[in-house]
Amino acid sequence: MKLLNFTMKGNAMEKFAVIDTETNWNDEVMSIGVVVADSETKKKIDSVYYIIDPAYRVGGMFSDELRPDEKAARITNRKQALKEIREWMNLYKVKKLFAYNASFDKNHLPEYSRYCWYDIMRLAAYRQYNWAIPDWADCYKTGRLKRGYGVEAVLKMLSNDKQYSETHNAVFDAQDELEIIRLLGYEIKEYDIALIKK
Repeated sequence: MKLLNFTMKGNAMEKFAVIDTETNWNDEVMSIGVVVADSETKKKIDSVYYIIDPAYRVGGMFSDELRPDEKAARITNRKQALKEIREWMNLYKVKKLFAYNASFDKNHLPEYSRYCWYDIMRLAAYRQYNWAIPDWADCYKTGRLKRGYGVEAVLKMLSNDKQYSETHNAVFDAQDELEIIRLLGYEIKEYDIALIKK
C-alpha cells in the first residue's frame, strides 16, 4: 500500500472515494476497486484493487477481467480486504463514497454502511443534470433516460469517445466513474441530491 506524497497549502484537501465491485455467479463480491480523488480538481490521487478469495474462484460474468497477475492486484479474503481498504481510506480521511448505481455496491458492502454513499447515476442519467444527453434521447417525465444510461453509454456521451468500452474490472471502472464526475463538472457538495438514504 503506497501513500503518495503531495504538498498541501492551508487546510488539507478534502477527498472522496469512488468504489466499484464485481460479483460472481453467487452474487458475492469477487473484486473491489477504489479510487481516491481530490474534491476540488476531481483528479485521482491513489487507488487500490482487491480480488476476494475464495469468491473469485466461483467465476462470474466478468471473471476474464479480474487480472489477478496485475502488479496492483491484492488477493485476500473479504474481511481482510475490507479492513485494509478502510484503513487506507482513513489515511485520506475519506467520508464520502461514490458509485455508479450506488445501491448495488452499498448493498454488497454492508460493512461500509457508516460512510455517506452517493449515486453518480442520479446526476449522470438525468437530462436536467447531464448536459451531454441529446435532445432526441427518450426520457421519462422525471428526466431520466429510459435506456442507455450505464457507465459505458454515459461516458461515451460525455467524452464524445465512441470507441470507449467499459472493462468491467473494478478498479478501472472506478476510474471511469471518477471521469464521469469530472466531466459532468458539478461540485462534490452538489451531489447531496444523490445521497443514498440509510
